[in-house]
Amino acid sequence: MFSVVRGYNVLMVVVAQYVTAVYVLAHEKPVREVIFDLNLFMLVLASSATIAGGYIINNFYDSEKDLINRPQKSMLDRLISQNVKLSFYFVLNLLAVIMASYVSFKAVIFFALYIFGIWFYSHKLKKMPVVGNVTSAILTITPFFAIFMYYQNFEHVIFVHATYLFLIISMRELIKDLENIPGDLVQNYKTIPIAYGENYSKIMLTVLATLTFVPAYFLLTRFDIGHMYYFFYFTMFLLALFLVLLWNSDSKKHYLILHNILKFIIFSGVFSLLLIDVDLVLNRLF
Repeated sequence: MFSVVRGYNVLMVVVAQYVTAVYVLAHEKPVREVIFDLNLFMLVLASSATIAGGYIINNFYDSEKDLINRPQKSMLDRLISQNVKLSFYFVLNLLAVIMASYVSFKAVIFFALYIFGIWFYSHKLKKMPVVGNVTSAILTITPFFAIFMYYQNFEHVIFVHATYLFLIISMRELIKDLENIPGDLVQNYKTIPIAYGENYSKIMLTVLATLTFVPAYFLLTRFDIGHMYYFFYFTMFLLALFLVLLWNSDSKKHYLILHNILKFIIFSGVFSLLLIDVDLVLNRLF
């Protein structure tokens, strides 16, 4: 079940939400106060349950495709019956709504819409080129908006960070489509590589990678991001390397390497938030 719900991804979102809350959204509050905020804890738990449920329903609809694209993982996932997966899916979504209700009625509406959005994406939108990719990227960053709304922090710098993250996630979704061409063809998924070809997908990835330099430029020149500039300069190098490798890639193995580069950028980006003000971090911790 840990494999089905992508437990490692869920844990990563939990860490990302807390890091964002502590060092970006509620940076004027003591760390202890933020960490032990019961409302925040409930929002994070509701997000985790919803995301885990999303992976289950996605696994349910993609079971045949994953047998081709990820045979080893699919065999492990099939140790759990589809009925058990669906039961767990409904339980997780119910728990998410219950935990959200502890915070507010608005939180309940937010997570109810989020749950529906994930289901609709898995059931319908995922098979549509461009629409599926954009929807997936939006759904990936949606849990952070729950935290934004809770703290009522809508500073411009936060939306610039969100734009950068959205572009990187959009690139990852497109790379996943390139990885999954065999299974998508069999299951008649009209992804961008299938509908328009691999070369067109590479052009789109190049455009998206180039666009990441726009929010990076504003973050480096218009906002005070402390030592986080190390992260953006390093990711510029990684994205340049990504593009070189991309135009020399023609197999699933190559696309997997590119996928891992983007995952590393996302992973390192979460912890690089601590670099925004190192002195403040040390003072608040100690």
